[in-house]
Amino acid sequence: MKKWISFLSLLALAAISQAQTFTLKSDELGGQFTNRYFMNGFGYTGDNVSPQLSWQNAPAGTQSFAVTMYDKDAPTGSGFWHWVVFNIPANVTELSSNAGDIAKKLMPTGVIQSINDTGNNGYVGPAPSAGPAHQYVITVYALKTKIDLKETTSPALVGFYLNSTALARASIVAYAQHP
Repeated sequence: MKKWISFLSLLALAAISQAQTFTLKSDELGGQFTNRYFMNGFGYTGDNVSPQLSWQNAPAGTQSFAVTMYDKDAPTGSGFWHWVVFNIPANVTELSSNAGDIAKKLMPTGVIQSINDTGNNGYVGPAPSAGPAHQYVITVYALKTKIDLKETTSPALVGFYLNSTALARASIVAYAQHP
């Protein structure tokens, strides 16, 4: 009988911990980027719209969030940062479609969209080189503090701060291939 109670207790704990997993999703982005999200440049004629994102079950103690989009397959030797956003307030759990367009001002006050690897602030969509499909990793970070950096801070330095203050992270992957 004690074995069954222990077993059932473990199952209940597993269900509770699984139900509270920090997760990221997009209601509009599937497994493949479409022209809506692609860059308008480098030979592409995309709409350069950042995807809608939402997250849930942030860990206790979360003080802010950050979002990044990274192409690990870019032929640069170090990948390519497409989007770096930080100081998203802890009460915000969604970014609307096209929030990465700085001119539209769709981000909450105080949010910083740092430079991407094109040297511009905000979102820049996929523009994969010829060859196999590229994996674009979109990650939300639950942070134990806000980050005291400027909008001109390099993606690598922002990444250092994100990883050193992260309580949790959740990612989704979307793919894009040169036509």
